Amino acid sequence: MTTVEINFDGLIGPTHNYAGLSLGNLASASNAGAIARPRAAALQGLAKMRRLIDLGVAQGFLPPPLRPTTRPLRAAGFDGTDAEVLRAAASDDPQLFRAACSASSMWTANAATVIAAPDSGDGRTHLVTANLASMLHRAVEAQDTFRLLERVFPDREHFQVHAPLPLGAHFGDEGAANHMRLTAGHGEAGLNVFAHGKPRGGRFPERQAPRASQAVARLTGLRGDRAYFALQSSDAVDAGAFHNDVVAVANETVLLCHPEAFADPAALYAAIELRTPGATIIEVEDVTLEDAVATYLFNSQIVTLPDGGMALVLPIEVREHAGVWAALDRALARSGAIAEVVVVDVRESMRNGGGPACLRLRVPVSQAARAAIQPGYLLDPARWDALAALVERWWPQTVAPDDLTNPELWAAARAADEALQTFIEAAA
Repeated sequence: MTTVEINFDGLIGPTHNYAGLSLGNLASASNAGAIARPRAAALQGLAKMRRLIDLGVAQGFLPPPLRPTTRPLRAAGFDGTDAEVLRAAASDDPQLFRAACSASSMWTANAATVIAAPDSGDGRTHLVTANLASMLHRAVEAQDTFRLLERVFPDREHFQVHAPLPLGAHFGDEGAANHMRLTAGHGEAGLNVFAHGKPRGGRFPERQAPRASQAVARLTGLRGDRAYFALQSSDAVDAGAFHNDVVAVANETVLLCHPEAFADPAALYAAIELRTPGATIIEVEDVTLEDAVATYLFNSQIVTLPDGGMALVLPIEVREHAGVWAALDRALARSGAIAEVVVVDVRESMRNGGGPACLRLRVPVSQAARAAIQPGYLLDPARWDALAALVERWWPQTVAPDDLTNPELWAAARAADEALQTFIEAAA
């Protein structure tokens, strides 16, 4: 049975803003307080999706939850109407209020860890919703994401959606941003590589707890020979690689990574080569960790094309850095494993610390499982056109920091959400 991988991209929401909430995310910190452009941001993300569709790659999207949200504010003791709750929180607890306004759900690589059906214990595709416990503004997403994934993947014959792991930071789970799958083909059994940190009092915190990765493996029934737990390099974390996907990306038999991505790369490479026949490991040399983080070279997508070749989808910042571009060109020429390079502009996301790979969640599915996905979340050229027109109409052009407390923005976000839900339901 034919298996394809669907890239579900996060649609950037109408309250996209630069609040600098993410410790360890250098781009987020450096652009804190800048004026954001939600409409341009969403259209940039959509343009990337369209490039994938035109390449023949299956494409879906995940809508943003309504922001600002009053749920965490009410849990913190604020009460009254929604408007009263938002006004009071903005005045009394600005940090919590900004977290309630965050549009960070756009980075769906953090939505869940996906374990493909050929690897799971029961032959279904499993999605373990990430708890994102290490950051307040991300943690408020978890329950919204869980409910969304249940709507997108409702068929229990083919899918199992798991609730976020409990117990907070001791089980801090950042989802697919710290998970890679090496396999001879999307429909074949593979090796699931879980990257995690280790508490050590460094410059920035490690966000993925090893307990969380181990729990995901147990919950989904992964056998021991289908899971490998790799420690992140502390140097990479301190350079700003707050997730593994900032320094490594894999697709089927190919791993593209920085030489300093992992604490023990030799052991990891040996495991990959042992369990993945025909594996190609591409280390891009002569690129500093700092330049890798600044350009998000490794926060790219590698996708399998309909003819079986692979394409590398890169942020434009890589091409604009002469040294990084040249180093990548040399590495790709040596390996010959990637047939095509596609450059995309997702600057609005990049300025908040998320590149092409951050914006998508990869879900391998059989034909039967694909048919069981709610169709409102899948895209073809006609639905892409309609979604882009919807964004053009309803998304604000700009959001400045002070706009977050403006009831007019709250109303605009509600109107955009209602239009988006109507678009989704029309295809059901």
